[in-house]
Amino acid sequence: MSLWQKAIEDAVQKTKANIGKFGGLFPHVSENGKYILNDNCDWTEGFWSGILWLCYEHTKDEAFREAAMQTVESFKKRLEAHRVLDHHDIGFLYSLSAKAQWIIERDPAAKQLALEAADVMMRRWRPKGRYIQAWGPEGDPENGGRIIIDCMMNLPLLYWAYEQTGKKEYLDVAVTHADKSRRFLVRGDDSSYHTFYFDQETGESLRGGTHQGYQDGSTWTRGQAWGIYGFALSYRYTKNPLYLETSRRMARYFLERLPEDDVAYWDFDAPVTPETKRDSSASAIASAGLIELLSHLDAEDADRTFLEDGLHRSMKSLVGNYSTIGQPDAEGLLEHGSYSVRGGAAPDDYMIWGDYYYLEALLRMEKGITGYWYERS
Repeated sequence: MSLWQKAIEDAVQKTKANIGKFGGLFPHVSENGKYILNDNCDWTEGFWSGILWLCYEHTKDEAFREAAMQTVESFKKRLEAHRVLDHHDIGFLYSLSAKAQWIIERDPAAKQLALEAADVMMRRWRPKGRYIQAWGPEGDPENGGRIIIDCMMNLPLLYWAYEQTGKKEYLDVAVTHADKSRRFLVRGDDSSYHTFYFDQETGESLRGGTHQGYQDGSTWTRGQAWGIYGFALSYRYTKNPLYLETSRRMARYFLERLPEDDVAYWDFDAPVTPETKRDSSASAIASAGLIELLSHLDAEDADRTFLEDGLHRSMKSLVGNYSTIGQPDAEGLLEHGSYSVRGGAAPDDYMIWGDYYYLEALLRMEKGITGYWYERS
């Protein structure tokens, strides 16, 4: 059994045990080795749904399908009640739940739910500034003019909605926001801001900043990882070579700055001491993003060897040094993720998104099972 196969089987066994442990609730981050559960009211619930769908695709075990279907029903109720959906993370929620079900089963009700979610996300579009507002209500004095790099992973829901409906406004909004993110969130040295502010009335650019990074000018590693994967996906949908080049540049920056064990600290600019926190989830996202990026590069591409080597070193370290293989009762798949070191929220714990991207990367490398960001050919 290969290292990847061993890690996949461990993840499948833990996920099956977690179905019973979680009892219809959704894991978020951990505390004292146990996942904090909620009832579908945050930005992270889609990752649990995505893990269940991945396990079902791999095993064809109906227990995973039934649990995944229950999550989709929960997302349907959430949309109907419009519960905690006034943010841009609609793609994280509905791409990995309803859209995943559509991709796997071609269920028209799941497709309709995902399209309705895309419409909810479209309400975040601010025509004066020409961006998707990340957080808060329209006109909010703090967040009304703010975009964040995480949104690059939410845009695939809009690209997909355009493919399904032919309604060009989905595409126009996604492309305009991606272009703005590329111009203002990605810096000249290929690092990235976590967030950027614009004047809400004029759209004038104001300043870069951070919410969870070390400081405003630093490079938060999870944000850099969102960029690697997000721009590669924008390239998949649009074939704009600038997006592929941006993903490539951000990937090189990420890999060139990894520490000796090839798993990222929480911010590339945070002072490194024995106490500096890692973010295994950032390396899991980056690894999944590297697989997507590599899928678009020619066999003789000058960066291919460097990127492939970085991917394998990162995944080997995640499996060997950060996974919970050998801990049969562990709820999480990856240790030493950080939610918000700066905010003191789960700075060294399991992250459900880290678990999702770790499993997605493993299954894509070993079985060719992609995630749920786009239709499969």
